[in-house]
This record gives sequence, structure tokens and C-alpha cells, in this order.
Amino acid sequence: MADIVDQKTRSRMMSGIGGKNTKPELALRKALHARGYRYRLHHRKLPGRPDIVMPSRRIVIFVHGCFWHRHPECRYATTPTTRPEFWAQKFERNVERDAENVAALQELGWRVAVVWECGLKPADFEANLNQLIDWIETPDSAQEYLVIPGPDRPE
Repeated sequence: MADIVDQKTRSRMMSGIGGKNTKPELALRKALHARGYRYRLHHRKLPGRPDIVMPSRRIVIFVHGCFWHRHPECRYATTPTTRPEFWAQKFERNVERDAENVAALQELGWRVAVVWECGLKPADFEANLNQLIDWIETPDSAQEYLVIPGPDRPE
């Protein structure tokens, strides 16, 4: 299947996609702030520049787009039909980099949460927000790494 727009238009569209302050990230930040949580944004000195950083709790939160970060079994993690080799390499490197960043942060003593874009859709937003808050509030938990929605709920 061919692209529905020309290469120049597609290039312009793709270059306009930002890596921070996305709609899902803003929604999560607004909800956390409304519940009294305070945080820093995109801490440059931490691996992966986490979207949300709670230094006093040693917690970082990544808000991952399902498409770019390849959420397993998610309907939003589609693959473009044009230039499949390019996209496969790009997505593979994104996933590798994500894993490297999580490992580096954990080695530095940070608790890491990954919130997938699909987990912030209106139907599941409150339930997933409550799960995240429960995790934030239980620092003694053995769970140092949280994924929302979890592997048993790919969407």
C-alpha cells in the first residue's frame, strides 16, 4: 500500500511530531498535579530524560507513545508499509534505548514507571492513574518497575 501523501508532505508531518509535552503526557501531569504531586520535567542529567521526575521519591515516569516505543500487542503500534526496513531498524533501536535507560535508572536507584499512551485513553484513565498512584505511595514495594497498562492488559 502506497502512502496517501507525497514524500515532502510526509517528511514535514513527521518532523512536526514532538518528543515532549504530548497530549498523553500533559493529561497525566495535570491529573498528578491536581492530586497534589509535584515533579520536575525532562531531567537532562538522567538517562532517557524521563517525562516526569519526582526527586524526593526517587521515581521517574515515562509516558510512551504506543507507535514510537512499540507497545506489544497494541493496536496503536502499527508499522508503516513504506520503507519497512527503515522502520524496523528505527523501532528496534527505540526499544533497545528504552531498555537501556530503564536499566541505567534502576542502577542509579530510581524506581521507574512506564505509562503507555493507550493506558491514558478516557475509558481506562482513572483506573490506571489510581494504579500509578498506589505504586508511587508504596515506596517499600518490591516492585521497582511498573508498566501501565500491564502485560496482561495490552490495551
